[in-house]
Amino acid sequence: MMWAQLTIALSGVGVLLTGWLALALLCDPVAGMVTATHHAEKLPQVMTDRYIGFTVLALGATLYGDMAVIAGLFAVFAFMGFADAWIYARDGFPFSKHLGAGLAALAVVAAALAAIIFSGEGSV
Repeated sequence: MMWAQLTIALSGVGVLLTGWLALALLCDPVAGMVTATHHAEKLPQVMTDRYIGFTVLALGATLYGDMAVIAGLFAVFAFMGFADAWIYARDGFPFSKHLGAGLAALAVVAAALAAIIFSGEGSV
């Protein structure tokens, strides 16, 4: 049980640090970028890393086959799609692809929740 407790504790530290960076970026994006040591000119490469990571997460959740894990992951994807759509829409940029991504992710969430609620399927 010690390893599981250590894993949960380390995961909690990761939650706190990631949340702190998110708050830093939310409160002051310029200072947040400095805190996170990101550089605007490198964002296309950073976004590539992120999309590769998202793909691996989605593949892992899909192969694991647990409906709650899939629902949770795709709820986060839906949030990101809708948040990006909002950011672009409010500034007059095209946003339909981001909105579509949010809606598609939300459809996965709905299907996973339906599997849990109506079929009693926690995992396949």
